[in-house]
Formats: sequence, C-alpha cells, structure tokens
Amino acid sequence: MTQIQKSNSELVTQHYLGKTTENRTMYYLQISQPSDKIKKIIWMDCGIHAREWISPAFCQWFVKEILQNYKSDPKIRRFLQNLDLYILPVLNIDGYIYSWEKDRLWRKNRSPHMNGTCYGTDLNRNFNSSWGSIGVSYNCSSEIFCGSGPESEPETRAVAQFIKNKSSDILCYLTIHSYGQYILTPYGSTTKPPSNNEELVGQHIHLLQAVTCGTSLFTLLPFLQRKMAAAALMGKYGTSYKVGATSLILYSNSGSSRDWAHTIGIPFSYTFELRDKGTHGFVLPPDQIQHTCEETMLAVTAIIDYVDRKYFPGGAVMLTASSLGLSLCLSVILTWNVS
Repeated sequence: MTQIQKSNSELVTQHYLGKTTENRTMYYLQISQPSDKIKKIIWMDCGIHAREWISPAFCQWFVKEILQNYKSDPKIRRFLQNLDLYILPVLNIDGYIYSWEKDRLWRKNRSPHMNGTCYGTDLNRNFNSSWGSIGVSYNCSSEIFCGSGPESEPETRAVAQFIKNKSSDILCYLTIHSYGQYILTPYGSTTKPPSNNEELVGQHIHLLQAVTCGTSLFTLLPFLQRKMAAAALMGKYGTSYKVGATSLILYSNSGSSRDWAHTIGIPFSYTFELRDKGTHGFVLPPDQIQHTCEETMLAVTAIIDYVDRKYFPGGAVMLTASSLGLSLCLSVILTWNVS
C-alpha cells in the first residue's frame, strides 16, 4: 500500500483506520482525482474472512486497474470526477496472516475468548444489524461465533465508526468474499426486501423497456434472472453468478457488514462471493486468480458506473447498444430482490 501511494501520489493517499486485536495497523487507500467539488464515495473492503485469499487479491487488482487505466478509459475517468474510491485491501489482517502461517482454512479474527481456550470472532457476524438473531453461534469455538456483542471486535469497530461518519457521502458499499459465485443483496436476517426496493425497481422499468424494446417486466424477469443476472461477469469467461437477496438464495445470517451498511442509509450494498462453486472452494488455484479478477473487475465497474450515472446524470459517457444493454440488465438484477 505504501508503494502504491508513493508511485501514484497524484491520485492515491493512504489513511489510518484503526488497530487489530493483535495491534496491527489497519490502513485504507483513497483514490481521488483532484477536484474543487465535494465528491461521493464508493467503499470496498476485502479479506474480512481470513481464508478467502482471492478477495484481497481482487482488491489489489482493482486498485492496479484503476490506476493503470483511468487516463485511457472514459468510464473510469468520468466516475473519478464524481466519486472517490475507498479501498480496504485486508480487513481481517490478523486472521489473514494466521491463515498464511498456521492454518490455511482459518476464517475469523484472532481475539482470545474463555481465557484463551478458544480464539476468533466471525467479523461478518459482528456488525450491528440484527446482531445475534439468526445464522450465528454463541460458542466461541464456532466458525460463526458472533462475538460478545455488536462491534465487540476492534476491526469491526474501526470499519463501522469510519463508515458511520461518512455514511451521508457513501453511495455504494462493496464487500468481497469467496466462494460460491453469488452477488448478494440485503438482507440476510429477513426475507423482507429493503425499504427502498420499490423505488429501485421503479427507477429501472423504463430501462428494461429500452433494453427489451418494450417487453413486459414480468415476462422478461425469469429470463433475466437466468441469463443476464451477472452479465458483465459472464461476458468475459462465461462464469455464472446467481444474484439476489442473501436470505433467499444462500442462507440466513445476521450481523453482516452488507446488511448493516444498508440499514445506516447506504443505498447500494452488495456482497460478492467470487469463484468457485466448490471444486476448490477457499483454496482456489493460483492459475484462476487473473481470470477471476478480470471478470469481477467488469462487474464492479458496471455497478460503479451505474451509481455514477444515477446520481450524476449530466455528461454521461457514450455506450454502445450492446454494452448499454449488458450494463443496464446487470443493474436491474442487482437492485431487484427475488421474491
């Protein structure tokens, strides 16, 4: 991170976020194009679960791609005029290092419990969103131990306090995980859709009509769910992703960062579960790193571009008919809660 800042000082700054259980410093990177106007924020974190190594790899890839291509890519250049990117490459630093040095499949952080007889809290069950209500354990030996209370862990507190302070400026919260090949929307703790679901769907009806030449939304929706759910991802290598509310297409859980971010008012909040579907699981082979990052980059930038065009509609970049269709269909599905 220090090297990235030094070699890209015109765009990148490194900032202190907090300390981990084992007293390591958490930093995030801010990618910001100099401007006189106040800009909105896209937040991305990776590595909340220690064993999900492809996640920090993607955060690194994302930063690299933005910095290498912002001068030549009109879409990136445009959204950097309106949006700052905040990237936390490894949220769970202690657990991540432990997974490299001691236990490849370690998931949690490294906080001690019961006088050191067990270790670790699942940081993605520790946020203050229906904390402890479903899909968690109160047994500190469990992989889904939710901690002693909401934000009981220093890593969770550092992220939550920072995001709460910036919440009025954050338009999109992205958290990157593996595995399963999902793009998950709120909520995990209830099947009730988000409060802004009708507004989000309503915003997209005219877009659907434009893409489908007037085809009925309800006629088209099953096709979109099957064929276009993650169009940008599929467009690269044909990798299929399932998209929808966590509680409906994966499992129920509470205390997740994605749900919490939405409950404090961040309009767009997604969890990416990257490759694969279980053949290799958390131990994804190194030869899949680049392909995974390339296809995920397309999906993430499609989301950011959509957010940018929604909140800053003036001066939109010109898109080809095919790329517009893919982008809009992806946007429609990402904001539609499966019922």
